[in-house]
Amino acid sequence: MKTLQTLFAKYSLWLSLVAGAVSATGFAPLGLWPIALLALALWMAIVDRLNSRKRVFLAGWLFGLGHFIVGLNWIAKAFTYQAAMPEWLGYIAVILLSLYLAIYPAFTALGAWVAGKGRPIVFILAFACFWIITEWLRSWVFSGFIWNPLGVLMLDTPFSSSMRSIGTYGFSGIVVGIAGLTGVAIGGVMGAQWRIAGRSVVALAITGIGAVLLGLLGSGDALPKSGDQPNITVVQPNIGQQDKWQAGYEDQNFAKLAELTVRKNDMDQNDPRILFWPEAAIPDYLETGYPQRYYYGRPPTLLRTQLANLMQPGDVLALGALKLEFDEAGAPDERRAIGARNSVFAVDSSGELLGRYDKSHLVPYGEYLPMRPLLSALGLSRLAPGDFDFWPGPGPRSLDLGALGKAGLQVCYEIIFSGQVVYREDRPDFIFNPSNDAWFGSWGPPQHLAQSRLRAIEEGLPVIRSTPTGISAVITSKGQIVESIPMGQAGRIDTKLPQPDAPTLFARFGNTLPLGFALILLICAIAIRLRAR
Repeated sequence: MKTLQTLFAKYSLWLSLVAGAVSATGFAPLGLWPIALLALALWMAIVDRLNSRKRVFLAGWLFGLGHFIVGLNWIAKAFTYQAAMPEWLGYIAVILLSLYLAIYPAFTALGAWVAGKGRPIVFILAFACFWIITEWLRSWVFSGFIWNPLGVLMLDTPFSSSMRSIGTYGFSGIVVGIAGLTGVAIGGVMGAQWRIAGRSVVALAITGIGAVLLGLLGSGDALPKSGDQPNITVVQPNIGQQDKWQAGYEDQNFAKLAELTVRKNDMDQNDPRILFWPEAAIPDYLETGYPQRYYYGRPPTLLRTQLANLMQPGDVLALGALKLEFDEAGAPDERRAIGARNSVFAVDSSGELLGRYDKSHLVPYGEYLPMRPLLSALGLSRLAPGDFDFWPGPGPRSLDLGALGKAGLQVCYEIIFSGQVVYREDRPDFIFNPSNDAWFGSWGPPQHLAQSRLRAIEEGLPVIRSTPTGISAVITSKGQIVESIPMGQAGRIDTKLPQPDAPTLFARFGNTLPLGFALILLICAIAIRLRAR
């Protein structure tokens, strides 16, 4: 035992790096969350035993480095599509991003160490508190990048229902608590300290029961049904990123979408449907009024007629397409495009536009280039496609689809931002998340799907995902997958739109709840520490 403790102390920093890397195996597609919890517990034990702030911060930073490099490896693949760059350059980007993101676990470790070193319960409470706060900070600092919050590790456990009260960040704090108490229990057994082990098991049981009770407290009741839910068709054409914008592929790609959209013979021809196509499903423009030179493909009147021909009366099609923004100088036909918007349009069965949603939370270096004049001068403009940037929309909005209900819209990456996906003044009946995961490698799409399920649980709303190559899915308001289409396959889903719940506690108050939960944890930690003195 003494030898083990010596090795533990000598290689604590390297063990932190390894623990971080192993902890990322708990995310999709591997889903090894029990192993991830043990890795997290090991890291917390390392931090508690260190004797200097510098080493604590470094241990936290190394854990984060391993955690993010492994969990975000799919970004390297994205580079090969986005700008035809070599994959090794993409891994440099993964490492650079991870060097920054690792700061957040480092501050968590330092805060918990200062608050509760040597006092297990105080230390775990403080650790959970600071993890909640730093995860929330990661969601908005420098525009935010909150991919793979820790709570997604235990998404498929009964404890995840607590997100209905305290959101994803609060649930991440519970996951930290479970990991920490598991580590203390294991340490107590290994050291034959049965009282400590027993208390830890009791605390684990209380934590689990508390998480379930939080879920019951925050749950909105199912809304009373006013007739059948609408029929829906979700389309996945399996159009790869390499073919999406290729000149000459427009007709072929449209034919794939059209073939998967038309009604099947066994469907009720009089029952209206909502049809869902992926992000940027077509390269043509749906709006009239642009200078004629920009209509290089189908003119909008012809395109909308073709879309209407795929529908029956009463149907509505929601699809991703681009919108251009123009300067106002000169004659109407001489205007120049100066920006674009990544949009979702709703088209009815007569070819009329019902409305439009513009993506708000844009991807840095993917949809716009920060500090474009400077970075372009350095030769980095290739990281963002095109000659101009995408412009952000005003934020979450609900799109009225008439008798078929109201759709909340979140395009691709936007769905990962907890508390920012629903227009609360006009609550929708479901969330539509058109996405393009074709350039996310094999790890990105299942991780993206898992995070969409988090939003369904938090908001008590079904989520519909349509992507070009997978994973498209229909998700209930409880976060359960009704049906999905695997990656790399063309297909369609025909089903009923799942029933929404009444607003959850989180849906009403948002991220004030996880932050309040973090404050309660900190107050408890301080109270226990003062009582011990």
